[in-house]
Amino acid sequence: MIHDPSSLGRRLGAMLYEGLVVFAILLATFLFPQVILSGFGFNPGGKLLWLHVFLVLGAYFIWCWLHGGQTLPMKTWKLRVVDQSGMPLRPLQAILRYMAAWPSIVLFGIGIFWALFDREGLFLHDRIAGTRIDREATSAPLDPPDQRNRRQEK
Repeated sequence: MIHDPSSLGRRLGAMLYEGLVVFAILLATFLFPQVILSGFGFNPGGKLLWLHVFLVLGAYFIWCWLHGGQTLPMKTWKLRVVDQSGMPLRPLQAILRYMAAWPSIVLFGIGIFWALFDREGLFLHDRIAGTRIDREATSAPLDPPDQRNRRQEK
């Protein structure tokens, strides 16, 4: 893993892709059930719908961060969420990051703009939760070392 705070464009690209994934998740877990339930006369209020969105997205993000540190877009962009020492997130840390991301993004993206002025280039919710987004190293050898040695001996 490489800590690369200068890759704000990479992180924003992953966030744009994440928007498509979030849309698909909400479509599957929000819109379809709401259409079916409204057919039976159940129309939940706005607060209940927002709670549903908050819980569904929380389950998605927190589960992904705790099981590998990556969502699908983060895998694509070769990014991983880790704590400040480079270790996987603890459960409370993932929950704090998720909860801090809501105001960070909803308040006109102030937590995203924070990265422009942060000394380490962290988003505000990463600063609050004690996390960071690292870029995965892509310079892995093509062959395992023992196979390369055998090839050189021939």
